[in-house]
Parts: sequence; C-alpha cells; structure tokens
Amino acid sequence: MKPPTAAQRRIIEAADPQTGRLSGTEAQLQALVRARLAFRHPRPPHACFLTPAGHRVREEGTAPAPPASASSAPEPSPPAPAPSGVFAARTGTETTETLRTGSDGPARAREVRSAWEGLVELRRMTNPDGARDRPCAWERTHLVQAAALALEAAGCRPAGPGPDREGYQVSPTPQPEAVAVREPTPEGIRACAAALERAGWQAGEHAEPRGGGRYVLASPRRV
Repeated sequence: MKPPTAAQRRIIEAADPQTGRLSGTEAQLQALVRARLAFRHPRPPHACFLTPAGHRVREEGTAPAPPASASSAPEPSPPAPAPSGVFAARTGTETTETLRTGSDGPARAREVRSAWEGLVELRRMTNPDGARDRPCAWERTHLVQAAALALEAAGCRPAGPGPDREGYQVSPTPQPEAVAVREPTPEGIRACAAALERAGWQAGEHAEPRGGGRYVLASPRRV
C-alpha cells in the first residue's frame, strides 16, 4: 500500500478522536477509501471513517516521543478538552470550561447517534467475525471514551458541572481494560450497568472501599 500523501495525512490527523469520522471533499474522501485508509458508512449520509490502517497512520503521526527513562517519566496529565466543534463523548467529569456550547439538546442527540452508528460500523469492519455487538480494538484502547459513548447513546444522563453533579461519571481504574462508572442513585447504577451490557460490555456492581456506596466496574466483552 502506498504511503498517504501529506494532504491525506492532514485529513487523517484531523479525524474525530472518538469515532474516526473524517471531513474533506468528496474526492479526498474517495481517495482515502481507495487506499483502504477509510470506509464509507452504508447508511445516509454515508460518512467516512478511519479503518484500522487509517487509525495506525493517525497514531503514528500524533504519538508523543517516549520519555528518557521510566524513572524520570512525569505523571500523566489529564486529557486536553476537545476543541470546539469536535465531538467528544460526555464522561460526566467535564467542567464548565470544557463543555462546549450546544452540548445538550437535539443537535447533541444527533451527534451522539451518528457517533454510535460509526462505532458500531467500526466494530463490523475490525472485529474478525464482523460482530457488531462486541467492542472492538479501538474501544479497548479508549476505554473511558468508549464506555461514555455507550452510556450517552443509551440515553443515560452524564453528570454536569456544579456541586451536585447528578448523573453518571466514567473514570479509569488501575485494573487493565476496566472503567468505573459512578451514579448517585441505585436506579442510576442499575441503568448504567444494563446500558453497558447491551453495548457489549461486562458490568457488575461493587462496593466502594470507603463510604458504603456502590459503583459499576465494566470491561469490554471479548466473546
């Protein structure tokens, strides 16, 4: 396969960080499809998304340089907020500053639905058996974002900025391939666990080490 041109690399690097959705002219997108760096969604509006090969090109272009040594490696910093106009799944940990204008309402619902459909199509394209009901490799390397998208697409409410923060919050855990989902009500906890299970995740309720509360520990299902 020929290496992508500089113009194609710019389009690939500008892809939606959550879903791999691409923006460009019809000719540019078609060229990426022919190069097998993108695929076209079968449903209208037939948007284009990165294939695994396209994701590899993007990651190679944006990968940071490794630290000089493990002992001197700095503590990882929190991810930067998505720039205005770029879709990002709501994890429930956002602040007022990181929430862009129009993050709720019908337009947001359309964005979430489109992102979820793109992710399901990515499953079909990248899972060896073409399964749509089981998480794919991209989800295993973007656990928090993938779980948050599954929850938001299922209609669960993310926590908003403010002292009460009613709604779910998704956070990483020390356990490999697992995220924690917290919700202030027992009903919310059960709803989040059910939504993740329908999306192909394994989810179970656990007791918090302190305080007596409960949370959902979820990981992408493999079979």
